Amino acid sequence: MKSSTKDNVEGKMHQVKGKIKETVGKAVGNPDLEAEGKVENLEGKIQEKVGDVKKVVGK
Repeated sequence: MKSSTKDNVEGKMHQVKGKIKETVGKAVGNPDLEAEGKVENLEGKIQEKVGDVKKVVGK
């Protein structure tokens, strides 16, 4: 698997996991879990963008 594709896939997975944690944190009233989910979602978006940049650059 190409590095750019791997980053895109892993980024999307982190976004999904982050969104789930964020939603569960809101539902159960756990602000720490909600914040953790937001951070993981953001990290996933960044990783996905890194994959996009790699694809454009050709790595």
